[in-house]
Amino acid sequence: MSLIRLHVADDLVQDGAVFLGPQQTHYLANVMRARMDDEVLLFNGRDGEWLSSIVEISRRGAGLRLLGRHRPQAQGPDLDLLIAVVKRPRLETIIEKAAELGARRVRPVITARTNASQVNLERLHAIATEAAEQTGRLDVPQILEVARLAEVLAEWPGDRRLLFCDEAGEAATALDALAGAERGLWAILIGPEGGFTAEERLAARAVTGAVPVSLGPRILRADTAAIAALSLWQASLGDWRGLELSSRGAHLAQ
Repeated sequence: MSLIRLHVADDLVQDGAVFLGPQQTHYLANVMRARMDDEVLLFNGRDGEWLSSIVEISRRGAGLRLLGRHRPQAQGPDLDLLIAVVKRPRLETIIEKAAELGARRVRPVITARTNASQVNLERLHAIATEAAEQTGRLDVPQILEVARLAEVLAEWPGDRRLLFCDEAGEAATALDALAGAERGLWAILIGPEGGFTAEERLAARAVTGAVPVSLGPRILRADTAAIAALSLWQASLGDWRGLELSSRGAHLAQ
């Protein structure tokens, strides 16, 4: 049986201690039925993954003693996802799958045809954290503040390529476009259910390093398009190719 994994803010050091608040304690004790002396894996995005042992469970919270580092810190590729704000259930699915598929940052953007306006960043961060805990990531993807697409494109950094998923066509397939492309800093742009306007398409294509692509002959919903684009990028240039340093299965380090 796999060990429970929890993301914490505390520094993780040999023989250190971590004290969990009520919410994580409830999950640990009441949802996962953990008990005294059970082992738990902890990570904070900085110090790797650490094996710990439960030394206290009470109404105040849970205390854990750090036993040793289980895996050194590692990160996947530097990949951003820009997703037009869509209705809450689909947006939450996108955040969860982006975390599972290795995106480092996710930025919700407002487009001309965005049909939703409310974004609960705290809720989205919680979803990303839970996905990171369950998938073995050693970091939690950042959920960036909502911004207008036009402003993001106007300030686009010249060293980051943009995989522009253009549902209007007139672009190579994603696999063909990514074949032979260089690794490095990338972002993926997914539009709203109503698609991009002509002006937005021109602005995205005008970005230095833009790579317009088609995701196939069918019109995809935003959540499906995000999953497809992330998967294709990871298979072509990311850690699905086994090119990133992997520390899974590392021995316990004292």
